[in-house]
Amino acid sequence: MSWPINGGKDFKGVYLLHNQSLNLFESSKTKMADDVVKINGLADPQIDTILNAKDAAKLRDDVELIDGVYGELSQSDYLNANTAPVFFGSALNSFGIQELLDTFIEVAPNPLPRATTKREIEPNEAKFSGFVFKIHANLDPKHRDRIAFLRVCSGKFERNKNFKHVRLEKQMKFANPYMFLAQSKEVMDDAYPGDVVGLYDTGNFKIGDTLTEGESFIFKGIPSFSPEIFKELINIDPMKSKQLEKGIQQLTDEGLASLFVQELGNRKFVGTVGELQFEVLQYRLEHEYGAKCRFEPRSIHKACWMSGEEADLKDFMKYRQTNIAYDKDNQPVFLAETAFILRMAEEKYPNITFHTTSEFKV
Repeated sequence: MSWPINGGKDFKGVYLLHNQSLNLFESSKTKMADDVVKINGLADPQIDTILNAKDAAKLRDDVELIDGVYGELSQSDYLNANTAPVFFGSALNSFGIQELLDTFIEVAPNPLPRATTKREIEPNEAKFSGFVFKIHANLDPKHRDRIAFLRVCSGKFERNKNFKHVRLEKQMKFANPYMFLAQSKEVMDDAYPGDVVGLYDTGNFKIGDTLTEGESFIFKGIPSFSPEIFKELINIDPMKSKQLEKGIQQLTDEGLASLFVQELGNRKFVGTVGELQFEVLQYRLEHEYGAKCRFEPRSIHKACWMSGEEADLKDFMKYRQTNIAYDKDNQPVFLAETAFILRMAEEKYPNITFHTTSEFKV
């Protein structure tokens, strides 16, 4: 959708392929509005004046190649997840953001139906429903706040109106729901399908929680997956055990990592998809909760949720109790040390299904 003009210290901006214009870069720019220069395609002599003959020639060669390879963006291909528009820009410098947002508004689909445990919810239904897709603790470190981000799927969300928290089976209302835009926020009175609402949370929400106007169902499609890397959480300051407990619970509730707690010894295993997440966890635990810890690698191949007859599950969990832990929803999980051990468990207990995602539960 755009192509950079030079790079590094010689970077001059980008050429917007979809509307044939130039967005010129200013290093001191602090506002989001960009300096877009309308031109009449690459043949326009303005390009040579604005840039220089050498840069203009290179840009023309680059764009000719890109057009030959990619062509125009097909909205249907984008909606079918076959292609994605790509922009060059910098959020840090507030450069190139506006055209990304404008294009997103043009090509993004309207709110779509969503599957639940009971039926499919249409966005044009009269009654409200929505689900929590993200939680962020300490968004404002001074106030130790915790925000649950709720996506409205149907009906109308209203401030100070009672809604049903399906998992907890209780009524809740929100006096100060927020609409966020970058660093700014404002109290909102209502929201509609596709909108995202920020709700102050005292620990009532988990990712995947559903709010409705009374009906009991849970939105599907937000499962837990087996992580790739597992490490045990080791407390190195016994005086801060409560802070560490609270911190790891809240941070893993955000979806940053998965937490598995073993009943034997209350051992805590944290799973992620990359090493960097452990560094982020360690930093946030120390600076936001005052808890110091370390992570020690553990040989775990997969975290597997289980389904089957109760008697079989009980027997297996007793047989493999040193490998059983519980996830954030207190569901038992088999921490298989190797692929061979997992295969042996499947062969020995053919009536138990071992899942690498928690989606089967709903």
